[in-house]
Amino acid sequence: MYATLIERKVAGFFQDRLGPNRAGIYGIFQPLADGLKLFFKEEFMPNTADKFLYILGPSLTMLIALLTSAVIPWGSSIIIGGTEYILQVADINIGILYVFAVVSIGVYGIMIGGWASNNKYALMGAVRAASQMISYELAMGMAIIAVVMMSGTLSLNEIVQQQHGFNWNVWYQPLGFLLFTVCAFAECNRSPFDLPECETELIGGYHTEYSSMKLGFYLFSEYINMFISAAMISALFFGGYNFPFMDQLGLSHNALAWVGTIVFFIKIALFVFLFMWIRWTLPRFRYDQLMRLGWKTLLPLAILNVIITGLVIMLKNHGW
Repeated sequence: MYATLIERKVAGFFQDRLGPNRAGIYGIFQPLADGLKLFFKEEFMPNTADKFLYILGPSLTMLIALLTSAVIPWGSSIIIGGTEYILQVADINIGILYVFAVVSIGVYGIMIGGWASNNKYALMGAVRAASQMISYELAMGMAIIAVVMMSGTLSLNEIVQQQHGFNWNVWYQPLGFLLFTVCAFAECNRSPFDLPECETELIGGYHTEYSSMKLGFYLFSEYINMFISAAMISALFFGGYNFPFMDQLGLSHNALAWVGTIVFFIKIALFVFLFMWIRWTLPRFRYDQLMRLGWKTLLPLAILNVIITGLVIMLKNHGW
């Protein structure tokens, strides 16, 4: 909820203005006002819409956005009463596959909402979103394959544990990090990749015909996806809850776990700021430029990165 306020404050900073500052001190109650406005706005539905799918679209989008956080390790573990608790909802050994499976379903919420609205602008935005996500998921998947090849595991928790201290994957996979980050912008429909909801061309894109909290679900799911993308970048390439000189602090196991969690959220906040910074700095791509970048630049680079990673691993295993 407060990511919306932070984004508006960041936008105000980059545009040399104050941003929201009327609802409470420094606009601290502005998100509450926006939420109440969405709750009390008139609930309407186009008379030619498919009612069941019209409601299913935003509901599915929000559900999928929330499901992706289940396998992210927010900290190492804490010990309470002699029992160890991992700060992770589900530590499954195919965490990476789970994330990709869930993310790939997310496009259905957008497609269903755009089609069920029976509006040509909404449908065009939905088609754009589907083709954009399919295009950039390929390069993103190849970028993660290189990390999996190095780590030898699909478990997010194990990948983070292998980056103990300052041994982060970004030092070994700088190209993979760059590719994953660019693809994350496209997957989240964030500027300069916000073609599915391009206001200057499509009014509002796939959620043109939505109001009240159905519109709110679409808008808030974008911020959830942005947060989860920042968490994935931090976990895969920047050590997650690991930080330099963590072993030299002399803290207890539980204290170190909580400090690691705080460090993880600081990393996430920095990448969320990067998402916002890019949005208010770069202009939107044309759609042909968007597709060309995904298929002719990012995908070949991602394949090349996998090949180079494989060669390095092979030479290392042979003692070269």
